[in-house]
Amino acid sequence: MEPFYLVVFGSLASLVAVLELSKTSKDRFSTSSAFNSFKNNYLVVYSLMMAGDWLQGPYVYYLYSHYGFGKGEIGHLFIAGFGSSMLFGTVVGSLADKRGRKRACVTYCITYILSCITKHSPQYKVLMLGRVLGGIATSLLFSAFESWLVAEHNKRGFDQQWLSITFAKAIFLGNGLMAILSGLFGNVLVDSLKLGPVAPFDAASCFLAIGIIIILSTWTENYGDPSENKDLLTQFKGAAAAIAADEKITLLGAIQSLFEGSMYTFVFLWTPALSPNDEDIPHGFIFATFMLSSMLGSSIASRLLAHPTPRVESYMQTVFMLSSMALLLPVVTNLLVAPSNLKGGSISFSGCIQLIGFCIFEACVGIFWPSIMKMRSQYIPEEARSTIMNFFRIPLNIFVCIALYNVKALPMTVMFGMCSAFLFVASLLQRRLMVIAEIHKSRSQDWLNMEEVDPEGVPLNG
Repeated sequence: MEPFYLVVFGSLASLVAVLELSKTSKDRFSTSSAFNSFKNNYLVVYSLMMAGDWLQGPYVYYLYSHYGFGKGEIGHLFIAGFGSSMLFGTVVGSLADKRGRKRACVTYCITYILSCITKHSPQYKVLMLGRVLGGIATSLLFSAFESWLVAEHNKRGFDQQWLSITFAKAIFLGNGLMAILSGLFGNVLVDSLKLGPVAPFDAASCFLAIGIIIILSTWTENYGDPSENKDLLTQFKGAAAAIAADEKITLLGAIQSLFEGSMYTFVFLWTPALSPNDEDIPHGFIFATFMLSSMLGSSIASRLLAHPTPRVESYMQTVFMLSSMALLLPVVTNLLVAPSNLKGGSISFSGCIQLIGFCIFEACVGIFWPSIMKMRSQYIPEEARSTIMNFFRIPLNIFVCIALYNVKALPMTVMFGMCSAFLFVASLLQRRLMVIAEIHKSRSQDWLNMEEVDPEGVPLNG
C-alpha cells in the first residue's frame, strides 16, 4: 500500500485521538447516573443495529455480481431498494407512531433478517424481494429508533440538552467505529476464512437478533399519537399539515433531503472518481478512512453541541458550504489538471487531491448527523415524528433513484457539480432556518416578559 493512504489515515486517527482525549469538563455535560444507564443501553442497541447494516454494505454489489448479474440488473436491484423505502417509508413511519416505536424497532430487525436470508438465493426475484424488505428496514432504521429515543428521553424527564450527548455518541460509535470494525470483520469472514460473500449477511442477522433480545427485555413502549380514531390517511394528512404550517419543519426537510441525496449519490461516485483509468486503489482501506473522517466530524459535533454558542442553526451553514466546496473538487481538478490516459497504476495526483476533499466531506457528514438529529428533536412534533421523518425521505429517494438510473448517461463532473449545488442551496436554506428560529425565540421571550407584568404595567414578581 502506498504511503499516501497511511499518512491520511494516520493523520485522521491522530486528530480523533487528540479531540477525544483533550475534552475538558467544559466540553461535557454534567449528567445523572440514570441518564448514563439509559444512554448506554441505547448506544449498545444502536451500535448492534448499525453493525447489522454496515456488514452488508460492502458486499451487496459483490454478492450480486458473484451470482452472475450484470450492472444493469444490479442497478435495478438498488433502485428497488430506494423505491421501496420511498413507497413504504411513510406507511411504516405512521405505524410506528400509532402502534409503538419499540415494536417498530423490533420489526426493523425482523425485516432486515429476512432480507439477509434472501441473499442465500441466486434467484433474481428472491433477491428483488430482499431489496424491497431492505428498503422498508432502512426507513425504520432512520426514523423509529430516533423517535423512540426522543420520546423516551422526554418521558423520563431528562434535560433536553442531554439528547445532544446521545446523538453525538451514537454517530461516533454507530456510523464511525462500528463501520470500521464491521468492514474489518466482513473482510475476515470473506477473504481470510473463505466463507463466501453471504457470510457477512449471516453475521448481520446474528447482531440484529441480539438487538431484538435487548430491545424486548429492556425497552418500554412509547407512541406518537395512539388514538384509535385516527387511520393512516388521517395521520398522513396531519403530518403533511404540520410540515405545511411550520416553515421551520419545511426547511428542515428540504435541508435533510438535499444533504442526504448528495451523500448517497457520493457513495456511487467516489470509486470511479478516484480510479477513472482503473487505477489500483485499496477500496476497503479508503472506506475505513472515510469512516474515520466521519468519527472526526462527530467528535467535533459533540464539542459544538456541548456549548450554547455557536447554535446548531448557525454552524451548520458553514458545514454545508464546506461540504459543497469539497464535492466541487472533482470538477475543479478535471478543469485544471490534465487527465492521464494511462491504464492501471497507482492513484493520480488529482485523485490524491480528491481523496482529501472526500475526507473533508465525510467529516461534514459526521457533523451533520448529530446536528440534524438535534434540530429534528427541537422542531418536529412528537405525535407524528416518525411519519414526518419518513416524509422527508421521499424526495431523497426520488433523487437517488433518478441519479442511479442516469449514472451512465451523465458525466461524473456533472453529477458532482449537481451535488455541490444542492449542498450550496442547503447552506442558504440553513441560513433562512436560523433567521426564522431567532425570530421565534425573540417572540417567545417577549411573551414571557409580558406574562410577568400585570395589565397596569406593574411587575407581578416585584
